[in-house]
This record gives sequence, C-alpha cells and structure tokens, in this order.
Amino acid sequence: MDTVQHPSAAWEAVSNGIVFYRRQQLYTLSGKLPNIADYLIAGCKNGGPIALMRDTSKLVALGRGGPAFTKSQIQVYSPAGEGLLLFSWDQGRIVRFGWTFDERLLVLNEEGVYRLYDLQGDYQQFSLGNEAAELGIIDARIHENGLVALTSSLTLLEVKDWEGGRPLALANPGISEPPHSWAVIPPDQSISRHVEVLLSVDATILTVDNLESTDQRVARGPFLHVSPSPNGKFLALLTFSGLLWVVSSDFQRELVVLDTSIVGAEGRVNQVEWCGNDAVLVTWNDLACLILPSRDNLAGETLRYLYFGATFVVTEADGARVIAQDVCDFIQKVPASSVSIFRPGSTSSSAILFAAWESFVQRSPKADENIRSIRSDLAAAVNECIDAAGHEWEPYWQRKLLSAAKFGWGFLDLYNPTDFIAMGQALKVLNAVRFYEIGIPLTYSEYQYVSPAHLINRLTSRNLHLLAIRVSSFLSLKPDVVLKHWASVKIARSKSSAVDGEDDEVCRLIVDKFEKLGGGEVSYADIARRAWEVGRTGLATKLLDHETRASDQVPLLLTMKEDKLALVKAVDSGDTDLVYHVLLHLHKRLPLGSFFKLIEDGGDQLAPASKLLQVYAREQNREMLRDFYYSDDRRVESATLALDEAAQMTDPHAVMTAVNAAEKFFSEDKDRLFEAKMMNESVRLLALQQQYEKDLDGKTKFFGQSVSETIRTCILNGMNKKADRVKSEFKVPDKRFWYLKLYALTAMRDFDALDSFARSRRSPIGYEAFVKHLVEAGHLKEAATYVMRCDGPKRVGLYVLCEDWRAAGRECKERGDKKGMEQLRKSCPNSLIARELDQLMASMK
Repeated sequence: MDTVQHPSAAWEAVSNGIVFYRRQQLYTLSGKLPNIADYLIAGCKNGGPIALMRDTSKLVALGRGGPAFTKSQIQVYSPAGEGLLLFSWDQGRIVRFGWTFDERLLVLNEEGVYRLYDLQGDYQQFSLGNEAAELGIIDARIHENGLVALTSSLTLLEVKDWEGGRPLALANPGISEPPHSWAVIPPDQSISRHVEVLLSVDATILTVDNLESTDQRVARGPFLHVSPSPNGKFLALLTFSGLLWVVSSDFQRELVVLDTSIVGAEGRVNQVEWCGNDAVLVTWNDLACLILPSRDNLAGETLRYLYFGATFVVTEADGARVIAQDVCDFIQKVPASSVSIFRPGSTSSSAILFAAWESFVQRSPKADENIRSIRSDLAAAVNECIDAAGHEWEPYWQRKLLSAAKFGWGFLDLYNPTDFIAMGQALKVLNAVRFYEIGIPLTYSEYQYVSPAHLINRLTSRNLHLLAIRVSSFLSLKPDVVLKHWASVKIARSKSSAVDGEDDEVCRLIVDKFEKLGGGEVSYADIARRAWEVGRTGLATKLLDHETRASDQVPLLLTMKEDKLALVKAVDSGDTDLVYHVLLHLHKRLPLGSFFKLIEDGGDQLAPASKLLQVYAREQNREMLRDFYYSDDRRVESATLALDEAAQMTDPHAVMTAVNAAEKFFSEDKDRLFEAKMMNESVRLLALQQQYEKDLDGKTKFFGQSVSETIRTCILNGMNKKADRVKSEFKVPDKRFWYLKLYALTAMRDFDALDSFARSRRSPIGYEAFVKHLVEAGHLKEAATYVMRCDGPKRVGLYVLCEDWRAAGRECKERGDKKGMEQLRKSCPNSLIARELDQLMASMK
C-alpha cells in the first residue's frame, strides 16, 4: 500500500494556490472503443453509458483496429468500455439521440418519431404529431426530462417528460434561417421554471420560452458553441473566430473573455462543455483545456490536459468525464474538505486530526499533542474527514480518512455516528459500482443526488440482479424492484423454449425467490402481466394464484380475458366495489347472453355476484335485469319486476301491458296460479276503470284504484249501478260493500240516501256501525236516529255517545233500569239534564 499515490500528487493549483483541480483516471479503454473521431456520441450524466453512431459525414478507413459497426447501428458502451447494447435503426434519418435521467436512450428521426430504448433493447415509440411529420425535424436538443425540436419551418416544439404526451409549441423565434448553434436550459435549472432555448442568430442570442422570444442584444456573435452550466446560471459561448465568452445566463456579468488561439491547439474546437459549475472545458484533438475565471482579469486561468486523438466530454454536476481513445478520466475541482486535509502545509483542524491519527498508528506521542491543540474544533474536524472520505476514489485513502474520523470521535464526549455509518455504507456501494466490470463511476455528490433507489434501478437495467439485491439488502431497501425485473427477464429468456412443464418450473423458481428474498411481500401481478405480454398466459395465471391482493389480481385477469376466474377472485375478496368493476367490465365487453351464462354457470360460488348485479340493475338498468331474469328462467322475479315497473308508470296502456306480462309470468309457474288469477282480475279492473273514466269524459279519475276505492268513487259520483256492477263482478262481500257505501254517503252528507239505504234491507253490519261512524263524522243528530234500530241493551250507551241524555234516560225508564239511570245521573254534563233525569227517576215505579 506504500505505492499508493498521495491525493495531492495529481492536483494542479489555480487562483494563486487557493483552488485546485485534479484529473482522476477511472478506466483504461485501450482497444475497447472504435475511433471516436468517426462517430457521433451521446453521453449519459451521473456516470452513465455512452452511445455511438457512425458519423456519415466522415469517411472511415477499412481495416482499422477496434470494434466496428455499420452506419445503421447504434452501440452503447459503459464508461469502462464494456459493450452494453447494439441495435439497428430502420426508421429514417436520425436527427439527434441522447439520454434521459433514468438511463434510457432517446433516438429522434426527421419525421418526428422517437423511441426510448432501455439497456435491454426494448423500446417505446412516440411521435411529435402529424404537423411535425409534415414539416420535418431538422435538429433537436435533449435534456434529462424532455426535448426541444426545431422544425423545418424554424419553429420550436417541446416535449415534457417521457409519457408520449402531445408536444407544446414554444414562442415563434421569428428567424429566417437555422441558428448557427443553440442550446436548452431545462425547466428545473431556469429562473422561470420553464424550458428556455438559446439561439445564436447573426451576432446576437435569442432567448425563447413558451411565452415570448427575447433578443439579448449582444454583439459578439455569431457563436459556434452555446453551452449552459449544469445549474443554468452561466453560459459558455465560443465564436467562429475562437473567442470564448463566459457570461451569466442573464448576460449581465462577464466572467471570462479569452481568445482560445493562445492555448496553442491546432484544428477546430470539438466541444465546449462545463466542468461542474466553476470551469469550462474546451477540447480539440489531442488536447483538453480547462478555463476558469480569474480574480485578476477576464482572460481567466487555464489548465492543459493532453490526450491521444479525439475526446468526448460529458458534463457532470461536480466535474467532467473525459472519454478518450485509451482512457476515461474525471476532471473536477478538488473538494474543500480534501484541500483542507491534504494541501501541503495545511494547519486546519482536520489536517491536524489526520496527522494525529497517523502519529497514533506509528505510536508517536505527538498524536496526543495534536489532539489537544484542536480540542475545541475536534467535532468539525471529524466531520470534515468523513466528508473528504466520500470524495476520494481510492479505497486506501477512504479507509484512512474514516479511521482518522473514528480516532477523533473517540475523544468527544457526545458524538452522533449516523453520518459516519452512512458514509461507510455509501462508499462500499460506490466502490462496488465503480468496478470496471460494472462501470458506473458515480461520485459521492451524484450518489446523493440520484438516490440509492435510482442506482438500484440502473443496476437492474443492466441485469446485474445479484449486485442490486446485495445493495438493497445492505442499505435496508425493499428488493421488490430488483426481484420483479429479475422475474421479467427470466420469463422473457425462457419464452422461446416454453414446453409442457416449463411454466410450472419457471413459476416455482419465481415464487421461491420471492418468498426467500422478498419475504412474501412482493406483488406477483406485475410479473404475471409481463408473462401474459410475452404470450405465457398459463404462467401468468399460475403466478396470479400467488397474488394475495385481489385488487391487483382482478384487473390483469380481465385483461387476459380470464373472465370467470376474475369474477371468482373478486367475489372471494369480499370487496363489492371490485365485484361491480368486474361485472360492468364484462357487461360492456361480452354479448349479453354470454355475460348471463357466465354468472348462471357459476352456481353458489358466484351467487353474491348475481345478487349484486340485481341490485345494480334494479337501480340503474331495468332492461338488463329483465333480460337476466328471462335468461335464468326466473318467472316470479320477472313478474315482480313487471309489477314494480307498472307501479311507476303513468300511461294506462303501458300499465295494463306490464300487468298482463306479470300474469303471463305467474301463469307459467304452477305454484303461482293464485297470483296469476289476481293479475287477471287486476287487468279486468283496470279495463273497467278505463271505461268508467270514458263515461265521465275523464272528469273523475278511476284508473289505478283498488276495488274498494272504485266502489267508493262510483258512489261519490252518484253511479250506484256501476258500484253494484263492481261489487258483483269482483264478488265484494256484503259487509265490505255496506261499509263502503256508509262511508261514502256520510262523506257526501246525503243522509236521506243513507236512510233509504239502511231501510233497503236488513243491514249485514248492523246499525251500531251507522251510529258510531256518524258520531265520528260529527253528525250526532243523524246518528241518534239509528239507535232505535240497534239492540236494546246497547241503546243507552249509544244515546250517550250521541250526547242525547234525555233519550238515554227515557230508554232506562222504559227498561226499568234504575241502576243505569243512576249512572247517567252521575255522568251527565250539567244540572239541567240532571234535574230532568231526577224527574224521570222519580216517575219510575
């Protein structure tokens, strides 16, 4: 380990030794890449891969060393030079290709069609629309969360996110020819929080957003390169004459104005990219020049890095990744914590702590002196050592810095080791993914920005499932994403060899892995959907049997057209909303007969679904309920439904039709002959009521009344013969008829007719009913006339009910009932009646 280079050995100082930059070699690429000078390249940020496509404008010599591929192919390499993907393109001329945040390669053609490729070669295809296809796309700029396309009519279209949404037209820049160069500031980096497009037109820059196009009125152009910084606050502009102008994005503050010809490079500039947010990296063949602002003048300061041949630079948030023919480097500003510790002659508390730890390892008493000298700043020194460990690439120095931090925290009374533990975990993960076979050179700052979950997704997209599982377990993250991706790949790879028993074997492997590593909490629905998409319906069904959540099972079963199984699962879940969802989906998709047959064939197992369907149909779709009862041969339910509908109808003809239908349904059931007879009588009654209404020219309403109400209405309207006809036809008992006529004539106050009716024959209901009803109606005098026709023993009480006390007294006298007379005397209402009763009592023998 003594041969490990000191961190400061590769530093280069600027700004009078206050700021340092370093070039860290990440990987050796000798022979792994084709001649990158002959290719168009797109690099993915955050340590992502690069994509190469033949530059058709350049001639390529045959027989040249290194891998080669045709102009219709795109090759994807890891930063370590390992091939990840090779695919052919057959969708017209490619205008631009670039990377999304989630490491998918976007390829856009001149017709506005774009595809999003993952690292397995699977893609989603979208379009910018018919208008873009007609106009044609001549150029585009792609950022992590969207793109801006330039049409042949020199208008701009923006695509937000990657969901295939409709593109939005930005403000018309009003230009007559394509810009010399242009760039995009993404929404999350612009002040307005909307995408901003910078167009180099003539000698000025136009800024275009979704509302307006603004001329910045600069005169240094035209510009060959326009490059915004990662945070969107600064711009690096290179003119055709080689003048580099670094300015704030609002063009109010100049940082650098430098003629790049003084650098001594030959040929044209290849790239102008940012190294973090603090410096600009300008590249030529064989040379990369780092240019950063100076405190003394606008010419800035420069650092030169030599390479063999062409290079390609990928801007990162905290540096720049340089891919050359034989090497992959990372150039960055040395972090403040590393400068504080490793700068020669540093007297910071963190540098003293690191020296104290080295003295302690060498068993030198100087360690104690150093610790005592920084006692007041020891906590800050510990934190700085932890932070510096995160920014070192060599595990040797990472361990030394963490050991120094641990040594220092031993002298603190109270210290929270959370940051120390988190840093140790992060470095173990970062060292694993930086390994050349993995090839993801993430910095600690980028790791914090993208999150561990995003890193795990990147590992699974490369089919590095074992490492992804181990990282998930190490960081205590759920392994669901990794297991689902692994299962999807397993299904896809076994697709072509599917034979009898293959589904069972694959299902067993997936279930065992999910149970072992996922704790049984991983959803099988997504995996089952993947199996169904690749034509493995049997496997999808088997996997769904292991899904515990019916809300995930059922929608996929419906998609797979496993209708009965979906309905059974919904019923078993006990979720009525889910059952309704299945029923309505099936009703919409299946022919009505097939839909009803599915439910009927389910028997008791689908009985709850049948009941819920009836409840729904009764409220929302009576026609469907009628068809359901008919198909299931439910005569009684059909008749009941017909009667229920008849009760809600207003048209007489429709009512009679519904009642006739109910009679038909009842008559077809031998156990419902009584109900059928009642329906027949109802139809006869309705017909009779219609006739009566017609006779009265519709002045009186009969239709829909009961037999008793019909009789009463006839009597009230003086239609006694018609009332007698109703009584006769529907065999109304005498007692009910007499009561009806009594009540009707009383309501009419036709007491003469009532008396004639009472005398017409002997009353089957007696005459006490006459008395009591007339009394209840308030006709006491008329009620008293019927008391004499009542039984003798009841007359006294009936007279009292009619408040005819004198008649009651006379009745007691005639019957010789002294006791009754005495009771009348006690209950009489006033003294006058009492004296008359006394006289009657005195006259009794």
